[in-house]
Amino acid sequence: MRRAVIAVLVCASACAPAIVPAPIVTTPKFPDFVAPAVPTEFLTTAAAINENRGWAFLQSGDLRTAEHEFTAALKNDPRFYPAVTSLAYVDLARKDAKAALERFDKALEQKRDDVGALFGRGQALLALDRDSDALSAFEAVLAVDPGQAEARRRVAVLRFRGLEQEIAHAREAAAGGRLDEAARAYDTAIAGQPDSPFLYRELAVVEQRQGREDQALEHFRRAVELDPSDARSLVHVGDILEKRADLESALQAYESAAALDPDPETTRKLEAVRGRLELEKLPPEYRAIEQAPQVTRADLAALVGIRLGQLLQNAPTGDAGLITDIRNNWAQTWIVAVARAGVMEPFANHAFQPRAIVRRADLAQTTAKVLELIGASQPAVAKAWESARPRFTDLAPTHLAYPAASMAVGAKVLQVGPDATFQPARAITGAEAMEAVGKLESLAGLK
Repeated sequence: MRRAVIAVLVCASACAPAIVPAPIVTTPKFPDFVAPAVPTEFLTTAAAINENRGWAFLQSGDLRTAEHEFTAALKNDPRFYPAVTSLAYVDLARKDAKAALERFDKALEQKRDDVGALFGRGQALLALDRDSDALSAFEAVLAVDPGQAEARRRVAVLRFRGLEQEIAHAREAAAGGRLDEAARAYDTAIAGQPDSPFLYRELAVVEQRQGREDQALEHFRRAVELDPSDARSLVHVGDILEKRADLESALQAYESAAALDPDPETTRKLEAVRGRLELEKLPPEYRAIEQAPQVTRADLAALVGIRLGQLLQNAPTGDAGLITDIRNNWAQTWIVAVARAGVMEPFANHAFQPRAIVRRADLAQTTAKVLELIGASQPAVAKAWESARPRFTDLAPTHLAYPAASMAVGAKVLQVGPDATFQPARAITGAEAMEAVGKLESLAGLK
């Protein structure tokens, strides 16, 4: 009987299928897969042996044998949840992300902080194009194991990808006029990347379009704080402050922007604010000239003295003599300046007549005197002005006002009226005076 038992055992041993040795893996087929940790209580069990063999076959690329080993582990002990995670990785290897996600979720029901299952779940969600959920999964990995380098890398990539998508969404919404939607998208992007100056600048542009200037100003300034070289944001700051009539602060913003990037448009804004500041310092009578229905000799003297002051300073200085009627006049300083330069002289009785209305002939006379000063440094151009002989139907060449009128029209400072009339006796408006002096500024190279 004993011999019979021994014979049966020998036969059984001889007839049992040989165990396939696990492969030795030097180059893993799936280096991004994270094997689940085997709990201490299972380390010496048959299930753990199946688990270790299964991962060797998985990383060698033998998915069928790997699946067999993991399934055997569960048969040996249904409580062995690492095998559920491992089978999910087999699904991932077969590119069945949906099945893998279901198994990872099942494994996490048994152990919610299993790094292998959490990481694999993130990979499955990525494969299913669920980037936001994948980001949460990889962040959960880091919550359990802050040293998990691959999870940290993937979190960074996904955050950046999400940021790009949010920025693209914000820009698309802004371009489409969906300003509230764009602002919300920029807020979301800033929450993920709070130190990106361009995000604050683009959000502020949207807020400007919404009419939320307080918020826009705050965000433009934040952009400059993060990037002191951000000239564009500085220009926007200047625009808002100029609109609020805070001209001194606007000037500082434009000056800073121009120092960083001397863009012609920024320079134009800078000069415009400087002009407004200078204008605010001038007497109210001067500021009223542009809207005046007619101008006085004092008005014209102030216009020429202020706008062409540099030209007058370089002119040969004459003796203005005694002017008897300008004491306490608001334009006294400029009346003296134009008289000394010979541009507007007092009358024979030493009176300037500051309240006298300026006619077209008077403006032509002043224009001609200024053109002579300009022509001193541009003789060829001056000769063309002086030799111009336009025909006026109401002003004969023998008229005393003709030479000045001819020169003013020849230089295109003044225009000929209807039917080739010059209209020498017509009173000029403030706007006409401003236009003429502006053209003289251009000819003198002062603007």
